[in-house]
Amino acid sequence: MAGLDKHTPHPTELKLHQKSRLLEVSFDNGQRYTLPFELLRVYSPSAAVRGHMPSQAVLQTGKRNVEITDVQPVGNYAVKLVFSDGHDSGLYSWDILYRLGEQQETLWQQYLERLEQAGASRDIDLSLSAAPRMQQKPCGSTGGCGH
Repeated sequence: MAGLDKHTPHPTELKLHQKSRLLEVSFDNGQRYTLPFELLRVYSPSAAVRGHMPSQAVLQTGKRNVEITDVQPVGNYAVKLVFSDGHDSGLYSWDILYRLGEQQETLWQQYLERLEQAGASRDIDLSLSAAPRMQQKPCGSTGGCGH
């Protein structure tokens, strides 16, 4: 789909299934898709995720257990999804939700391949959060900024 137009299917129902981490979206053309929270998060339409061009897209890692904490309607064209990791800057227009549903299998495989190529994981890297943090001296404390 190339954007919203008079032919864009509109959702008739959005249902959050928290235990299974799925968003069920029913459309007025009879289609119904069940989208994993993780898929929605890693394919967020936010510039922070997608960049301003394809080469600037940021691979999202550690999102296996992400949850949607809020769904906020935006006019008659989109919803804003708020995720448990604090991400809330993507607007999911109806055409984006429909495309994610239509292309779910392909998008998921591409995501897994990109993770593998990067040596990254769907799980949170706990070794980073448990590692001691180095304290940095503020610039100028040793007579100049050595950064």
